[in-house]
Amino acid sequence: MTAEAPHQMEGTPLIKPSTTDHAIYDTVVEACRSVYDPEIPVNIYDLGLIYTIEISDEGEVNILMSLTAPGCPVAGEMPGWVAEAVEPLPGVKTVDVQLVWEPPWGMDMMSDEARLELGFM
Repeated sequence: MTAEAPHQMEGTPLIKPSTTDHAIYDTVVEACRSVYDPEIPVNIYDLGLIYTIEISDEGEVNILMSLTAPGCPVAGEMPGWVAEAVEPLPGVKTVDVQLVWEPPWGMDMMSDEARLELGFM
């Protein structure tokens, strides 16, 4: 998911654009791409489940992500999988992954690669 204008949903915090200009941003994205939803053969980044990656100058990484559905069987586990993929990266001091439901995930959030992989193109 590329950095876009912030979204504001009623009752939810502002989802800010990712800090794409940080030196370790691309490495964090690649780590997120190593995590897959067990039911869909596409990584969670290209599925559009990673909403925001914020990285402080001190190496504190905050990730806002969603799931394809609130009833996803791995809802309690996937944020931990993302944290485990990002924590060992050079330059990362801490990782906080939060699950959010607003804005709701939709198929329009998938990358072109994910759509192609799933046969939607």
